[in-house]
Amino acid sequence: MSDNLKQRGPGNGDNGGGGNGPNPWMKSLLIWVAILLGLAIFVTMVDGRQAGAGADQIAYSTFLDKVDEGSVRDVNISRDIITGTTTAGEKFRAYPIADATLVPKLREKGVTISAKPEDGPSIWMVLLYQSLPFLLFLGIAFFVLRQMQKGGGANGAMGFGKSRAKLLTQKEGKVTFDDVAGIDEAREELTEIVEFLKDPTKFARLGGKIPKGALLVGSPGTGKTLLARAIAGEAGVPFFTISGSDFVEMFVGVGASRVRDMFEQAKKSAPCIVFIDEIDAVGRHRGAGLGNGNDEREQTLNQLLVEMDGFEANEGIIIVAATNRPDVLDPALLRPGRFDRQVVVPRPDIEGRIKILEVHMKKIPLAPDVDARTIARGTPGFSGADLANLVNEAALMAARKSKRLVAMAEFEEAKDKVMMGAERRSMVMTEDEKRMTAYHEAGHAIVSIHEPASDPIHKATIIPRGRALGMVMRLPERDSYSYHRDKMYANLSVSMGGRIAEELIFGYDKVSSGASGDIQYATGLARDMVTKWGMSDKVGPVEYAQPEGESFLGYSSSQPVRMSNATAQLIDDEIKGIVEGGLARAKHVLSEHIDQLHLLAGALLEYETLSGDEIKKLIAGEDLGRPDPGAKASVVPAAGTSIPKTRRPTGPFGNPTPLGA
Repeated sequence: MSDNLKQRGPGNGDNGGGGNGPNPWMKSLLIWVAILLGLAIFVTMVDGRQAGAGADQIAYSTFLDKVDEGSVRDVNISRDIITGTTTAGEKFRAYPIADATLVPKLREKGVTISAKPEDGPSIWMVLLYQSLPFLLFLGIAFFVLRQMQKGGGANGAMGFGKSRAKLLTQKEGKVTFDDVAGIDEAREELTEIVEFLKDPTKFARLGGKIPKGALLVGSPGTGKTLLARAIAGEAGVPFFTISGSDFVEMFVGVGASRVRDMFEQAKKSAPCIVFIDEIDAVGRHRGAGLGNGNDEREQTLNQLLVEMDGFEANEGIIIVAATNRPDVLDPALLRPGRFDRQVVVPRPDIEGRIKILEVHMKKIPLAPDVDARTIARGTPGFSGADLANLVNEAALMAARKSKRLVAMAEFEEAKDKVMMGAERRSMVMTEDEKRMTAYHEAGHAIVSIHEPASDPIHKATIIPRGRALGMVMRLPERDSYSYHRDKMYANLSVSMGGRIAEELIFGYDKVSSGASGDIQYATGLARDMVTKWGMSDKVGPVEYAQPEGESFLGYSSSQPVRMSNATAQLIDDEIKGIVEGGLARAKHVLSEHIDQLHLLAGALLEYETLSGDEIKKLIAGEDLGRPDPGAKASVVPAAGTSIPKTRRPTGPFGNPTPLGA
């Protein structure tokens, strides 16, 4: 296996295993020690004249005095220095001067005279002196380049074209298909690939061929990467992982080189799996840009297409890729022979959410009142990542309260925080603002109770959260994949309930801007009914909705809908008529049950939050079973009372997520 593929697991020197070769840090240290030692030897050789430093240095005049005294036993005369020994055995040295009388004087005193010829440097020493600086420079340059290319060159200065794929072989923290819940169909599609890798003869004897590629398509957080990790844990074959952005560089040809290198390494480990995350970074539709289309990204894509299914077959290499934007991928990448299977990883349904919650709830201590089904009913549209975040938020809230168990109350609070934001307890509202908010939310709730097709109410609150001053949450009994006309009309009337309640209680001039989000939701629903779903008798079953195509610099790949002015006017009239019909239905319901509106608004002012069961008890005249938090003023405004116009944030029914949508 090439060293540019970072292998994780036992046997690697980096993680304490019995790796091959010396430790890279120790190797670098030894190189620097060798360089410093060479410098020290060079300095010592250049300064070799200090060899006689062990003798006492004396002046030349003192040396002559010793000779005259007869205390010098022997001398050694060279061109640069005179060394000798006294009769007392002491060694000395002196620097000579031009003196022709020195030798006769020494002979007169009986001093033993010797001479040492001056040895010139050898040819090898001269070559060493001349070449050592150059060799030292080359050594430092070579060491720096090796450090830049360490690890096979994938991250080095000379390793632009090396693949950045990582080989995963870790044993700890392994993910299997047992850890993947809520997406059973996608798991079964990939389980077949794993079985083919484990026992290819089971399929080959009937002429079946292993799929060359599987594309995981789904919204963010639905578990595409988790599925890939589960394949790595189940397959028992080498698993290479890389991101699509790792192929793209500013240098031309680098991405194509990395693709070639990745497939070369994969061939050495075949059969194996190569996982490319976010493949839309490199696999976008060719020719979508302006000017010359032969850019770096398209060259990388062309090389990827050739490697996956070109003249040279890559047997035993399965490509698994993930994206949340399949619409932007090039058609040549999606054809059979490259990505034979497109595995849709959808958002989980209610049963899938229950399984996902149970997987994450195993990691925390739960109170007996926790019901995963109730939480799953209240989280329609949540992905696996959203549910994991919900469980984590509930655990954090319980920890802040110093609890030993995570109860249902923490899950409800965490769900509200994830969906709408944290409670704004510090927000100061006047009594008039609270009263208008209470009537607004009570209007939504009363209309919902008396609409047969509406979903049951889960809770109503006037506690500000995020951008909403209050909200009414309804929980469907089950996930809905299609909506009927009666439920759409019910949702329209419920959305208008808050505005009608303000108008009935506070007057026409005191209607606030708080219903802006409700109006936006109702208008969008009515527009879809007319232009998409053919629920207008006058317009008919004809689609007039604008296509949702990807645009580039203002250019849309889909043609806009062409219609006459008369048709556009008819559509606008029908949309207005449907919304005003919901407004009329809400006004009729609230006018007939005005006493229930007052009763529910007063209870919201007292308790701030009421559950669906408590609202039913309140309407039926039963006791809520709660302690009275204190007497409140009458919720019915007195005649002539001036109620200031409030500016409530947007959100249908006070809730960022449309109820029933």
